[in-house]
Amino acid sequence: MIVLGAGVIGVTTAYYLAKAGRAVTVVDRQPGPGMETSFANAGEISPGYASPWASPDVPKKAPRWLLMEHAPLIFHPKADPAMWVWLLRMLRNCTPARYAQNKERMVRLAEYSREKLIDLRGKTGIAYDHRSLGTLQVFRTQSQLDGVAKDIEVLAAGGVPYQLLDQMGCLEVEPGLAYARDEIVGGLRLPNDETGDCYAFTTALAACAAELGVDFQYGVRAAHLEIDRGRVARVHTDAGPFEGAAFVVAMGSYSTGLLRGLGLQLPVYPVKGYSITAPIADYARAPESTLLDETFKIAITRLGDRIRVGGMAEISGFSAELDPRRRRTLEYSLESLFPGAADTKASTYWTGLRPMTPDGTPVVGPTPLPNLYLNTGHGTLGWTMACGSAHLIADLVCGHEPDIRFDDLGLSRYQQPFSRRAASRTPRSPSGAGPEADLPNVSYDSAADAPETTRA
Repeated sequence: MIVLGAGVIGVTTAYYLAKAGRAVTVVDRQPGPGMETSFANAGEISPGYASPWASPDVPKKAPRWLLMEHAPLIFHPKADPAMWVWLLRMLRNCTPARYAQNKERMVRLAEYSREKLIDLRGKTGIAYDHRSLGTLQVFRTQSQLDGVAKDIEVLAAGGVPYQLLDQMGCLEVEPGLAYARDEIVGGLRLPNDETGDCYAFTTALAACAAELGVDFQYGVRAAHLEIDRGRVARVHTDAGPFEGAAFVVAMGSYSTGLLRGLGLQLPVYPVKGYSITAPIADYARAPESTLLDETFKIAITRLGDRIRVGGMAEISGFSAELDPRRRRTLEYSLESLFPGAADTKASTYWTGLRPMTPDGTPVVGPTPLPNLYLNTGHGTLGWTMACGSAHLIADLVCGHEPDIRFDDLGLSRYQQPFSRRAASRTPRSPSGAGPEADLPNVSYDSAADAPETTRA
């Protein structure tokens, strides 16, 4: 079978399918695994913080966020109908009832994924700067602390352990905050959360998958899927066609263009995120695990002898531009909470495109075509949900009953009409390059931080 995409989602999918005895080929346009959105994400594995961006307070807070000097939300409007349709759909999900429904779905999948990650790590022994010291969400204002009640209700209902901490409690968990104690009033800690380098994990797991017989075809761009007798028969690429008994699309934000040619409207749009990675300058001032800065929607994560700072949501299409203003925001969040902890002058700067759905829940499951499956749309939580999503797909492909409810995770929840006539039309791209041809890669500002093939 064919897995399209070699990020953390595609690689975990291929691994579990191979463990189930399937012959798997992975196709990706990059020269190696995990080189796009998985490369320098925030590094947090936080099932309890799995929440949709579409929350009831977003319509009220968004205008203020957009005007902030260190804005957590950035919007560059374009003459792109897909952008506006996606935004309207997201706003429709900003109700208390839909927020609760979507958060339950996300926590369910994320908690399942945490269990599978622990099991996978124990069986493979792979190393990726892993720590199991929890996640601390810090609040700079009393109103933020008071507003956490609705999230605690969902955590309690899902049986997720949590701790509501005052200022001193936060300092006990993260001693480095002692140098910025006046910046915070309290926090919410999830002790079962983990941290780790997603790129290191993806690379190590790809090696494990290759040992199981997975064939990785790197540097290959997908053009379109061909339908024959109501099933996907092959994917056409710039390296020729690849045939398979089943297909899994795990191409992140680029999945939408590939599926559009089949008449499938996937409601996934790229939301740009940024990160910096800096060497630790003072270990006494550095974070122990992951800290979430609620004000700026930024995660600060300890990765071995480095600190990764990542976050923000920029809606600007498929732009890969590295905006210097976003870097200043990341540095401000870090320095205001952990002053002197990192050598920010030696940091590397990165951006990637997160594939977001309007309701926050990824699209994981079957499609109207019987041998086509989707594993995409994880937004900011691909690393958190990777193992659970991949194991779920492997169960569905192999005809096994999944361990968790999945009927509300797939494309069917959008109740879109499917045209088999549209799906039967598979026009070949004139260039043969397909939907990925003119889309940018992620960007790096340091040759030393970029994957080998992006260095100058």
